[in-house]
Amino acid sequence: MRKLILITLLLLSITPCLRAQRKQLSQARSYIKSGKDLDKAEKILQELLRSDSANITNTKIYQLWYQALQKQYDSGNEKLYLKQQYDTAAFFKTTDKMFEVLEKLDSVDTVLNGDRPKFRARSSADLNKLRPNLYFGGAFFVRKADYKTAYLIFDRYLKCADMPMFAHYDYANTDRRMEQAAYWATYCGYKLKVPEMTLRYSDKALADTARMGQTLKYMAEAYLIDEDTVDYVSALERGFEKYPMSLYFYPKLLEYYTVTNKLDSALLITDRGLSFDKENKMFLFAKSSILLNVGRYDECIAVSDSLIAMNDSLGEPHFNAGTAYLNKALDKETSMSKSLDRNEIRKNKETLMSLYRKALPYMEKYRVLAPKEKRKWGPALYRIYLQLNMGRQFEEIDKIISE
Repeated sequence: MRKLILITLLLLSITPCLRAQRKQLSQARSYIKSGKDLDKAEKILQELLRSDSANITNTKIYQLWYQALQKQYDSGNEKLYLKQQYDTAAFFKTTDKMFEVLEKLDSVDTVLNGDRPKFRARSSADLNKLRPNLYFGGAFFVRKADYKTAYLIFDRYLKCADMPMFAHYDYANTDRRMEQAAYWATYCGYKLKVPEMTLRYSDKALADTARMGQTLKYMAEAYLIDEDTVDYVSALERGFEKYPMSLYFYPKLLEYYTVTNKLDSALLITDRGLSFDKENKMFLFAKSSILLNVGRYDECIAVSDSLIAMNDSLGEPHFNAGTAYLNKALDKETSMSKSLDRNEIRKNKETLMSLYRKALPYMEKYRVLAPKEKRKWGPALYRIYLQLNMGRQFEEIDKIISE
């Protein structure tokens, strides 16, 4: 008797809930049928899903929700076709939401009916017709610089290729826009500075050969944010191999090799760049600097002179050549300090003065070209004027570096 009473009470409590639910569904249907207050219909259906977990498997709710969205979509599509004023952003967001709802319906359908879902064929056919608008919607939001929304729409567009409900369309092999969509998703992730989003579709994006260089750049920047040095350098090397004249890959790669003191690698990529353009000033200046740093002073001077011959208004080649002569002089001074032979010392002294005299015009020219860089030319000229016994010039430079 006690069990019977409990069951009766339970049924009595459920019945009002069912009546309220039927009333809400009826109200939503009325809104949808009238074509007005479609947003209210959506709110009713969303509330039904939120308020009772049992409703999550109620396929009627998803079907009605889709119908409400479809009415909004059709209205917007008609206005766009007639070139009437319409909220284009809302139109594309509605398209995206239609996918979201029918994908949820398909998930519920699969739980209820296993590998023979009742609604899949109809749902996938409807969404397949709408799918191009996901691509155009993503592109629309990219133009509006709304990269987050654009990414989410491109993400949905791309995920269709891996979803069972679209398997028979074989988007991965039949959709020519997949590569471009992957590129734009990667671009949006890069603009948002979110590595995970940038890299999610980067492999697919690389198949878009027209934009491969940009994709590799976005990948490198994502790896840099993630502090993934191995993949960062790999992306740069891959980019440089493919685009040696790019103003992105070579400078970044050179910076990495220089900071990590891998100067042999730095010289190797620089020579590879020069093999494509032997008069490229960027490569020549880099080679001049690398040769200076590894102590190959005569080669540094030769490369610097070739740059100066091309354009004598470039300051840094003058500095590199002048510094190379000064370093040679320092080496000579070191060897002189170890010698006891007077004749050898005298000859070395003449050579030493010759090196300082050769360094002089380069450093004075660099001073003219880069007057604000006194921390570089100041100590160099101080040393030169001192060694060459140039009193007036020495006093001037002494005051400058003492300020």
